[in-house]
Amino acid sequence: MKSLMSLWFAMCHDLAIACCTSANSDINTVRVRVEHEGLSFLTITLPDLGKSIQKWIDLGQAGIHPSFNTGRRSLPVFLRGFFTRVFDLDTGALLDEPCIDAIYALRQLTLSFGKISFPCTPERERKAMQDFIKCEQEVREVDALFSESDLAEFERISTLLFGDVFSQLDRDIYYGNLLPKHGPGATADKLTVNGKYRMEHWTTRLEKYFPSHKYLIANHHFTGELDKVTFLEPEMEMPVRVVSVPKTLKTPRIIAIEPACMQYCQQALLRAFLAAYSRDELLPTLIGFDDQTPNQELAKSGSMSGHTATLDLSEASDRVSNQLVRRMMRKWPHLQGAVDACRSRRADVPGMGVIRLAKYASMGSALCFPVEAMVFCTLIFFGIQKELNASISRKDIKLLSSQVRVYGDDLIVPSRHVRTIVQTLEHFGAQVGLSKSFWTGRFRESCGKEYFNGRDVSITRVRQALPSTIADVKEVISTVSLRNQLASQGCYRTTVEMLDSLLGKVLTHYPLVGPTSSLLGRVDPFEISSSNGTKSKWDPGLHTRLVRGYFVQARPPIDPLDGPSALLKCLLKLETDSPQGVIETDPDQVPCYLPGLSGLNDQTSFRMPSGSQDERHLERTGRPKHVSIKLGWRLP
Repeated sequence: MKSLMSLWFAMCHDLAIACCTSANSDINTVRVRVEHEGLSFLTITLPDLGKSIQKWIDLGQAGIHPSFNTGRRSLPVFLRGFFTRVFDLDTGALLDEPCIDAIYALRQLTLSFGKISFPCTPERERKAMQDFIKCEQEVREVDALFSESDLAEFERISTLLFGDVFSQLDRDIYYGNLLPKHGPGATADKLTVNGKYRMEHWTTRLEKYFPSHKYLIANHHFTGELDKVTFLEPEMEMPVRVVSVPKTLKTPRIIAIEPACMQYCQQALLRAFLAAYSRDELLPTLIGFDDQTPNQELAKSGSMSGHTATLDLSEASDRVSNQLVRRMMRKWPHLQGAVDACRSRRADVPGMGVIRLAKYASMGSALCFPVEAMVFCTLIFFGIQKELNASISRKDIKLLSSQVRVYGDDLIVPSRHVRTIVQTLEHFGAQVGLSKSFWTGRFRESCGKEYFNGRDVSITRVRQALPSTIADVKEVISTVSLRNQLASQGCYRTTVEMLDSLLGKVLTHYPLVGPTSSLLGRVDPFEISSSNGTKSKWDPGLHTRLVRGYFVQARPPIDPLDGPSALLKCLLKLETDSPQGVIETDPDQVPCYLPGLSGLNDQTSFRMPSGSQDERHLERTGRPKHVSIKLGWRLP
């Protein structure tokens, strides 16, 4: 705790110099309050103030925060030297030309510890699980209030947006053109990564759209393997396993771990959806799945022009009703049936038992992210239609596409329609986080980037505690990254020196390196040299200079796989990871049937191009259970 407090002191000192103010009283205040309140002052109380500051900047007027005294003036006494460069001391109004450096400093000093990866208390864990149950009840209550006219218009607008994609998906499902895969994550049945290819449970609901003889074995020669598979009726299906993962010290993030068979088929639908989505001329401009830059650029332009607003949704995935999803896909029976078949209907909530789900899916389902994006995109245009008081067409959607962007629960919408959009989202069960949604002033936030009047005021967050020994591997890696991010900002001389001193005691070799080096070292903004204590040598084989330092080593766990399951994995991996794989006809090779590959017969097989696959993936695979750091010579 003392090291984190010292880090805050160093950052405060550097930022005070950059803003030409004094922070001695602020440092004393933090010292006293941390002694009395503990770490929660840095991780909960200060971030709560930071969120209020962002809203004050958006509204153009500072308010009163219950945890900080304002004295006889309108602004808090704490950090007042920074506040007075942004707000008027007497009225609290936002200055006509607020200091950008002071806005950044206020955000950095209040929000930087808000997402540090510390476990929550058992009481907060229980509260999060209770909120999960409460959210489920609220989804049911909202479902009961939907009118037929609401659902019909929702269906019409979603058809305008996704009709072509849904038609293609419906054909792919009907003709069996789906290719499944397993991910590296955990499953409810606690199978290892290679163990997923030996699945012994399948559901009767899946069998209709994802036949086991096509999905669980490589070809008909191995149909005997299906005798080992237990087919589960709906009432016997394994529920998703609800767990918490670190988010903030105030509250954890709740996710649901899917059974392996469900995740396997969800990935098949996801692959087909992304292929159809990428071919659509309109959807890639409205919805993003792998690139946050368009959202960030729209947030930046919105902070200057005010034409676009940024909205953030709370518990976004947990509030998407399955009733809406079914209605959205009603005209495509094969798609609707397949999506429903690979959706888990029940959840095992710690301390609460097994409950039936009204939501579509929690985070953990492979289809959660695209489905919630489609629902929110539909509701945005539903809200715009209400504001215009006229039915919108696909042509109208194209005209508005430059001002609408959806990336999960990060929404960009036209500012002139924002209030009706918010009302529509909440009418259909979503919960807009007003403290993190901005449309009034010149502040915008989306996908990890924050802007004020076109200027980037994004902060650097502290993710882990500071290390005390080299055994604190995660902390060492995170602190090196933190040090280099702060060094790139150029205004953290004291902070960087403090972190260098700390890391220099933990790491016996702490060299100067470039930003792309695999070594844990100091990134110098200027040319790297062999001076300043960096030990180096010349490698005659590589004809380059090497430096000595620590690098991260993470080995996949031992997870052997052989037999028919290994063949299935190799064939799926070939199609998934090796687009250069050659399809050839050879009657002497083992025939293969894979979903999604048309034109194959008993004489069709695959030949793996040389070097296109990890040779040891049948021995070791999956996410490493342990990460270590090793000392060695590497490129700087």
